[in-house]
Amino acid sequence: MAGKKQFDVGIVLDAAMVQFWRAGYADTSLDDLSRTTGLNRSSLYSSFGDKDSLYLRCLDRYAARYGNRYDEALARASEEPLGAVRAFFEVTLQRIADPDVPDGCLIAQTVMATPVLSPTIAARAIEALGFQRARLRTALNATELTEADADNFAVHMATVNQSLAVMSRAGASQKELRTVIDISMSALSHARSQVSGSEMREQ
Repeated sequence: MAGKKQFDVGIVLDAAMVQFWRAGYADTSLDDLSRTTGLNRSSLYSSFGDKDSLYLRCLDRYAARYGNRYDEALARASEEPLGAVRAFFEVTLQRIADPDVPDGCLIAQTVMATPVLSPTIAARAIEALGFQRARLRTALNATELTEADADNFAVHMATVNQSLAVMSRAGASQKELRTVIDISMSALSHARSQVSGSEMREQ
């Protein structure tokens, strides 16, 4: 339409997402969002709704972007379960090392800020964490662990993954983060070998 300002929705959402990610929901004002997206308040409201609605769009965009990468990493779990889980962690390390995005994890950051967030935003973030545990649990089906152990490791690996994001914001080095991953992978490998050894003894 003539005279109507056009913009790329994806670019605007990415700019808003990085702003929320860097400063947090509470410390991001509409003026901040206007400045980072290049849209005035009226355009932001008419295109994305209020601040909560925009945050939800950004959270969903973040979850889809990195969720797809995690899914790709875990896709080979049936052939190489340990390699797939390590590749899952590599997605997080690559994000942490990316100079174009803030440190940490927008989902973890959102969960920690639930006291000042709307119930809808809090529930969406907790749901995203649940999806992460579920994708790990599915991948761990290929490790020959018992169901109970697979459940426990899914919770553990998801928790470790979130802690990497928190530690990165606290200044932990890539070497330190990899040490955390190595210890978790060693525990998973050991548990898997114990199951295999037990099965051999029963034959």
